[in-house]
Amino acid sequence: VMGEGGGAVVLQRVQDADRQHRATHAVIRGTAMTQDGHSNGLTAPNKHAQLAVLRQALDDAGLAPGDIDFVEAHGSGTSLGDAIEIGALTEVFGDRPAQRPLHVGAVKTNVGHLLTAAGMAGLVKTVLALRAGELPGNLHLDTPNTMVSLDGPVRPL
Repeated sequence: VMGEGGGAVVLQRVQDADRQHRATHAVIRGTAMTQDGHSNGLTAPNKHAQLAVLRQALDDAGLAPGDIDFVEAHGSGTSLGDAIEIGALTEVFGDRPAQRPLHVGAVKTNVGHLLTAAGMAGLVKTVLALRAGELPGNLHLDTPNTMVSLDGPVRPL
């Protein structure tokens, strides 16, 4: 389902925001980016590339998988894409106690796919969830993908 939207955030170094008495709503601890090279196409998911970018982001942030309780996923809603994404998240974050699963959100279930603004929508949703202290659930998860386990250590909200 396509959606329409956009967003903007102000990025500033924490020390500058503190000095200027600006509110800080979130801090970016680490970033990563990768490209999967040869594939079936630009939009074809690649589990190895997803594994690499998740591990690089954790390393850049100085965090371990167990430090993370929530991931805002790409969540395209396609059978193959969602299965590969949940598979990569499970491989990286899956070694955790059952009582402390990794919760996975996908803003596309709320607003549709915003194409080039999709990442911004996910970022804004995550910051708002942090501020509210609540994780909004995924809508329309009525018929789960049979290639995705909803009972394991990585669980869609």
